[in-house]
Amino acid sequence: MTRGSLDNDGSSDGASVKEKASIELIEKVAPLAVPEDVPSLGLWKSWRQRKYRDPDAVATQPSVFDDPDKLETFRPPPEYENAGRFDPSARWTWREEKALVRKIDCKIMIWVFIMFFSLELDRSNISQANADNFLGNLGLNTNDFNLGNILFRLAFLSAELPSQLISKRVGPDVWIPTQMMLWSTVAFSQFWLSGRGSFLATRFLLGFLQGGFIPDVILYLSYFYNSRELPIRLAFFWVSNYVADMISAFLATGILKMAGLGGKAGWRYLFLLEGLLTFLVGTITWFMMPPGPTQTRAWFRPKGWFTEREEVIMVNRVLRDDPSKSDMHNRQGMTIRMIWRSLKDWRMWPIFSLGLLHMIPVGPPQVYLTLSLRNLGFTTTQTNLLSVPATFLGMCLLVLAAFFSEIIDSRVGATIILQFWALPLLITLYTFTEETSQWAYFAVITLIVGYPYIHPIQVAWASRNSGSVRQRTISASVYNMFVQASVITYSNIYRQDDKAYKRGNRDLIAICSMNIVVYIFTYFFYKTLNKRRDRVWNNMTREEQIEYLQTTKDVGNERLDFRFVY
Repeated sequence: MTRGSLDNDGSSDGASVKEKASIELIEKVAPLAVPEDVPSLGLWKSWRQRKYRDPDAVATQPSVFDDPDKLETFRPPPEYENAGRFDPSARWTWREEKALVRKIDCKIMIWVFIMFFSLELDRSNISQANADNFLGNLGLNTNDFNLGNILFRLAFLSAELPSQLISKRVGPDVWIPTQMMLWSTVAFSQFWLSGRGSFLATRFLLGFLQGGFIPDVILYLSYFYNSRELPIRLAFFWVSNYVADMISAFLATGILKMAGLGGKAGWRYLFLLEGLLTFLVGTITWFMMPPGPTQTRAWFRPKGWFTEREEVIMVNRVLRDDPSKSDMHNRQGMTIRMIWRSLKDWRMWPIFSLGLLHMIPVGPPQVYLTLSLRNLGFTTTQTNLLSVPATFLGMCLLVLAAFFSEIIDSRVGATIILQFWALPLLITLYTFTEETSQWAYFAVITLIVGYPYIHPIQVAWASRNSGSVRQRTISASVYNMFVQASVITYSNIYRQDDKAYKRGNRDLIAICSMNIVVYIFTYFFYKTLNKRRDRVWNNMTREEQIEYLQTTKDVGNERLDFRFVY
């Protein structure tokens, strides 16, 4: 497939030449239409288009770069690390694009999956330790455990923005493996825990060193994937959480049997072995994270991962989807002014509020799953194994929710389902008494904990509505800070003096009902913003629009030509 460019037909009428060229180019690169004899299915249109798409047709999508009047306005600056591969006339086929995306999945996504898998091992293995009388061995109670969770989340929250700023300055390819080796050292050091003080100290250090990892990785993935692909990849990114929880449950079943070896409890070996595994992954990560799409060559990888043709496709497909991704290069730090401007962006506040609220209804049952099962009379081995069904269900629903989001093309429609899932189950849980069968309790708590995890969709939503690398860098951290604040909030809903957690479950029901209203408000909030901008933009002449694009001081989602997704 050869690359094309805008042709000049020799006409002396410059305006007509541009109009003809734009129309001609849009016809060339528009997605293949669905055959007329295919019945209309409304929301399924994009999926049907892919089914009937000619793999050798042009895959290059229309963008601002096709308009000669807008090209220079949106052209990547020379400082952009991939500027050498930018080509507004680049054309490629669907077959080439599909093969390239699969290659990116293999080279980038699989290792990102492994990295997050390792983080989850060190972050959640305290649940398996709880099944081995961890609290009793250290002389701790439920409130001490709550305080440890609070310190972990506070540290995690406080490190989010600083970590993101460091990553933006030195590059995620440098900062992420550094993070991993630091937190894994703390993780395996938990082998030597001696009491309340050391427990609280290690929880704080773990949170502080792990904070920022998730937004760092999300920003890194945005270098390689477009906005349509990112939600699905983030879904599989979080699938690693579930895989880690399931594998950790089986690992713990075996490792905890080492109890008595050297006179040590089994949970000590759990922390030691899983922490050492993460340290190994962190070491390998130094060699598995190239700085960017056109920077995969290194002394240990002299030919790089991608050909020149693949780099051209990779760079231009991402920029055509979102030209703002060239606003900053991947070693450019943030100024205080940039940070403040991002923080006061009120257009992002509804998504941040959802980050704070959406997990609260299902959070406490998840945190206390293993403790609740132990209190019901299940043994250590039974407790670890009985946590697997909820994890597997949650993993399946996570992937289904991500695909559902793409099918219906509605972020609110795909994310509000968590609240409708949780509400009837919480009401059922609230009605349980001491006489309720332990297996009935297990069934309901499994369904609650196996909820559709819509967090990846909301992360991608925040990224998409940011509208610039500057805002995306900050918003990813701020959104995750609200999520961590949510964990701190729901970690205190179930209390030691709350028999059968009746009071806590009543609070969860109320919050879940409120969340439904917040999601509906968010939908109309962004819909109203878009309508107002449509009205202003459409009342402008083409000349006024071009002048605005060339002279405006508005950036990111402040621009009149930017539209929010909802």
